[in-house]
Amino acid sequence: MRLLLVDDEAELVSALAERLALRGIEADYATDGDAAADKVRAGAYDLAVLDMKMPGLSGLDLKKKLQRLRPGMRFIFMTGHGSEEDFRAGSAEAAGYLVKPVRIEALIAAVEAALAAGRG
Repeated sequence: MRLLLVDDEAELVSALAERLALRGIEADYATDGDAAADKVRAGAYDLAVLDMKMPGLSGLDLKKKLQRLRPGMRFIFMTGHGSEEDFRAGSAEAAGYLVKPVRIEALIAAVEAALAAGRG
């Protein structure tokens, strides 16, 4: 399993990637939509975890862009701004929706559920 974490908070995604690696899960990260798209063009990812609100490109817009590059990729959204509108939009567009601060156990459970749903 190979994940891409995308959030404008570099400390958050680098820490999550490190914690996932300690659990045997390969995870790369990007801090903006352009870097994320470059990583997806360069390699195959099973799933991307996207921040809903980032400067320049929203998580929803980035999801559409990444889907065009890798049609079979799965997505989970995360946000620090847990509005009802974001929850509805994110839940409708992705296999999971997490509110920051994200516990590593919750992230792993959401990733496993999203990938299992993708196989079914």
